[in-house]
Amino acid sequence: MAHVAAIETGKAAAALMRRARKAGHGPKISAALLVAPLLLFVLIAFAAPIGSMLMRGVADPEVAPVLPRTLAALQGWNGTALPDEPAFAALVEDLRTARAAGTLPLAAGRLNHDTAGLRTTLVASGRRLAAPFEGSAREAVLRADAAWGNVETWGAIARARGPYTDFFLLAALDLKRDAAGTILPVAEEQAVFRIVFVRSFWIAGMVTVITLLAGYPLAALIATARPAVAAVLLFAVLLPFWTSLLVRTASWMVLLAREGVVNHALVALGIFGAPQQLLFNRFAVVIAMVHILLPFMVLPLYAVMRQIPPLHLRAAASLGAHPAAAFRRVWLPQTLPGIGAGCLMVFIQALGFYITPALLGGGADQMLPYFIGFYANQTVNWGLAAALSLILLAATVLIVGLYGRLVGFSAVRTS
Repeated sequence: MAHVAAIETGKAAAALMRRARKAGHGPKISAALLVAPLLLFVLIAFAAPIGSMLMRGVADPEVAPVLPRTLAALQGWNGTALPDEPAFAALVEDLRTARAAGTLPLAAGRLNHDTAGLRTTLVASGRRLAAPFEGSAREAVLRADAAWGNVETWGAIARARGPYTDFFLLAALDLKRDAAGTILPVAEEQAVFRIVFVRSFWIAGMVTVITLLAGYPLAALIATARPAVAAVLLFAVLLPFWTSLLVRTASWMVLLAREGVVNHALVALGIFGAPQQLLFNRFAVVIAMVHILLPFMVLPLYAVMRQIPPLHLRAAASLGAHPAAAFRRVWLPQTLPGIGAGCLMVFIQALGFYITPALLGGGADQMLPYFIGFYANQTVNWGLAAALSLILLAATVLIVGLYGRLVGFSAVRTS
């Protein structure tokens, strides 16, 4: 009997658990249905366009449909000498077909990103080789344009066989492949992106440090002030959020001009004898970025500091701790989460600044977003713009991951 009762009890418990699980599915399904429209909107309006743009950094679909015979003939080419006669004959056929179909400019534009002048080479060769000729295709192609006698011209075509390529990513790191496929650094006068990366991180780091030094005491003042004073100070911190970024940047152009308020004040105080050049340099970029990003440092610090009981510092003082020691050993450790969050927010946003350096900085002060915009809008080299964006995104993800490791984000999330 006891055995039968145990079996019945087990069946009842199992049935109860099944009913509990079914009852728990209802709220989860309802929550999923509520979130689904927003998730779908984010995927369609943000994730899909951004992902499509970033794919251009590794996609290479332009040349293969236009020069299929040439790419097939170059399949086993080692890149150390000019290809054989079949490759020249295939090029002639491809150029004639592409010129008749009007698709030659598409491949010419892509190859011109690899080697300057190939656009002219392809278009002119297509025109000159359109008529029938006598003799070998090699001689005819070399007569059409001397650039076909250069191994690197053929190497550019071979590198663009697609459908995916590392050409743009290598170019974003000031690297390239030669005709044989070996990765080499670009010429020194063409190497710009490594310097831009270092400059971007340096400016972002400088802005982060300055905003921390300026924002920490301000956040402490707000957190420890009387409620009425704290409300006024907090309103002053939030006020820039209600002003356009472009307007705030333009206001600094007025303030820092040679006849602006800052120069007049410096001359009136006797610090300088004549107005100084305060615009279109690193100083103007940094000071404007600090002004714009300061609230993103103050708010996380204030949110953490207002949770620290004043009793902690009084207890440290009652135990004989000097104010500096009490700050270092009691107050500062409790504000580290706010410091980490504020530095992360400021640094990542500073890396993506475009308008402020473009308006207030000189040629040596432009950051990576400026070059992304330049290649996307002016030279229409979307592949390189996407590659630079990919590297910037990877750096941002790396910084966020490093921050998570340093502050134990994973442990906090699972607790």
